Amino acid sequence: MNLNLYGYRHDWLAIDCGMMIRQDLPGGPLQVPDIERLPEQGIRPRALFITHGHEDHIGAAAWLWPHWGCDIYATPLAAGLLRAKFAERGLPDTAIRVVAPGEALECGGFTLRYLPLTHSIPESCALLVTTPHHRVLHTGDWKLDPEPLIGEPVDPELYRAIAPVDLVVGDSTNACVPGTSRSEGEVARALERTVAECEGRVIVSCFASNLARILALGRAAQRCGRRVALVGRSMQRMVSVARGLGYLDDFPPLVPIRDVGYLPAEEVMIIATGSQGESRAALSRLARGGHPDLALQADDTVIFSAKAIPGNERLIERLQAALARLGVRVLEEGGHPELHASGHPARAELRTLYEWVRPHRLLPVHGELRHQEAHQALARELGIDAPLIPGNGDWIQLDADGLALERRLPLTPRIVHEDSVRDLAGLEPHPRARHEREGEFALLLPVTLTASGWQRVGRLLLDYTGPSPLDDTAFADWLDDTLTRLNAETPAALRTQLQGPLHQWLADHLRRPPTLHLQISAAEALQ
Repeated sequence: MNLNLYGYRHDWLAIDCGMMIRQDLPGGPLQVPDIERLPEQGIRPRALFITHGHEDHIGAAAWLWPHWGCDIYATPLAAGLLRAKFAERGLPDTAIRVVAPGEALECGGFTLRYLPLTHSIPESCALLVTTPHHRVLHTGDWKLDPEPLIGEPVDPELYRAIAPVDLVVGDSTNACVPGTSRSEGEVARALERTVAECEGRVIVSCFASNLARILALGRAAQRCGRRVALVGRSMQRMVSVARGLGYLDDFPPLVPIRDVGYLPAEEVMIIATGSQGESRAALSRLARGGHPDLALQADDTVIFSAKAIPGNERLIERLQAALARLGVRVLEEGGHPELHASGHPARAELRTLYEWVRPHRLLPVHGELRHQEAHQALARELGIDAPLIPGNGDWIQLDADGLALERRLPLTPRIVHEDSVRDLAGLEPHPRARHEREGEFALLLPVTLTASGWQRVGRLLLDYTGPSPLDDTAFADWLDDTLTRLNAETPAALRTQLQGPLHQWLADHLRRPPTLHLQISAAEALQ
């Protein structure tokens, strides 16, 4: 979730403040960083600095900023997206201050400079964080794209000029990947060739924040004689903000999705959210036949122009299987790698940047442990000291002796629920809450494992006694949706995975959560 805190003497600042979607929980709630223990550590940021406008870097700001009330510095696009989020929550946006790429700012004992770096969203910047005794390059997310479509390629001299730096806090996401990441220009040409070969409607799913990809799709649609419609709230908001900043001046006029059905199929391109298999996103609704304005047809083509975020693979596979059952042609990264480009640096790009800035030390962040380990190994090959692989809550000191792990702060998962941030309930109730429980909820769940995941067999078998009314239909819909998103291999593992979300659903929908009795029985596979 990319909340980074830097302290020098008595001054603190924050870099980025993101969120993630908990697709393993009912409703897919937002999880935000836990800042509950910061005041007792003497930490109150003087300012929040944003590297770029992706949700995993700005998505929690509107929820956590009220605890700080500090200034927020962001480039124009990220600032526009933040203002929209603040407006949704009824917050004033006077603390949001626009900073230009290349600009330098002072914050207490710190000086920060925004250094442009290409990524999969415009205006991404690394931050050079300096004190009288330290020079730290916080890269954020980046790549070296020679043809980014929006914005300019990275200027090597800008980074050579800051060398050497004491420490790079660097992106590890593609540290296992040899060579370089594909350019957005290459992807644009591949998408246009692919769209030109399609006969029916073309539905493309990509990240809403990837404006270069959206621009490439708009241009491809125009050249192939297709009209463009957007599906998904985040997609519509991103395009609206970007247009207001002049990033999509040559993007074609949009057709409202409700009017697409009146157009010949070969004249339609739909750009949709949902590339990660999110059950409530536009693409999943289309795959289930649940979209109010559009139904997919057998000669349509769905293009996944996005990489699977680790952990979402099973969800994406199920979505693609559902599309295939409709007879829709599916093109995805595994079979068509030319249709997507990562926004993160592969090994050759990491080497190039480190040749430019000549860091003494590296702290590998982002990605999973294996990516951090690969980044650490690469640093050692280059003679860069990389003694630590940081984890959530790590308090790390940088001084003349190098990097040292001081301690690890305990963190509690925090989710957004009913317009507030609260602790995420565990699998079992807290002892203090047991006396508040009333009633019994017994569920006998016959299931079978199919190619597309777990499915409930037969009618719902539950017995509930309690003071609150229970909506059986809503519960059954939630249960069916949740089962398709769990990746357990056995009924026992399924019970373990289901208990937490089930506790949460009952807590959300009943005045007082009952005592839960869950039994799962496996039936023969469906033919």
